[in-house]
Amino acid sequence: MISTEFTGGTDAGQASSLPRSERAYQQLRAAIQAGQLSPGTRLREVELAESLGLSRTPVREALSRLESEGLVVNEPNRGMMVTQLDASMVSELYVMREVLEGTAAALAARHATDVEISLLRDIVERDLSMIDDPDRLAANNRLFHETLHRCAHNRYLLKTLRSLHESMALLGRTTLSVPGRPRSSYEEHLALVEALEKRDPALAEQITRRHIQQAYKVRLSLWIEEQSSS
Repeated sequence: MISTEFTGGTDAGQASSLPRSERAYQQLRAAIQAGQLSPGTRLREVELAESLGLSRTPVREALSRLESEGLVVNEPNRGMMVTQLDASMVSELYVMREVLEGTAAALAARHATDVEISLLRDIVERDLSMIDDPDRLAANNRLFHETLHRCAHNRYLLKTLRSLHESMALLGRTTLSVPGRPRSSYEEHLALVEALEKRDPALAEQITRRHIQQAYKVRLSLWIEEQSSS
């Protein structure tokens, strides 16, 4: 069953006024991002329609849209399912993260306002109160990166990064659940903020690329562990 509370950031009143296909899309996408529909989960139109309280047509349209975004795949002999990433796909995601987020950091060093950089520092400092809570820490981490992306002040880069991070939802549990990673991630974020405060684009990009590389190493170890136990 899918909880109808998943409305992609839309409140209940607004969700009820949306077209049915849009409502189905937002709820399914949010369920995938929240891990309620995990990678490999079969997506049957009849069951989803019943769970969402909708007819099959808007659900079918929503699944088609999710397929075009790479969150859902139509497997021969298996039907629609939440996309499962293999090792090469995980690597490709992190390569793009390194390139795009490194660029965003360099642009932020040039274009972010002092207030925006101060906000990034505030977000980083909140990490210290969440070290032992991976879920809250992951949410704060997403906020930090989303804020960094906006600080680049490049609408086309922002759109591309949003699309990339939609696919990141397929990766499963946060790397911040790995012992030691929360502290090192905090230190990496703090170093990035300091580079932004210095208005040093090259250093900001270098630190961000190294941060993503470290995250990828942890992610790959998690992926291998999960494959070994499945």
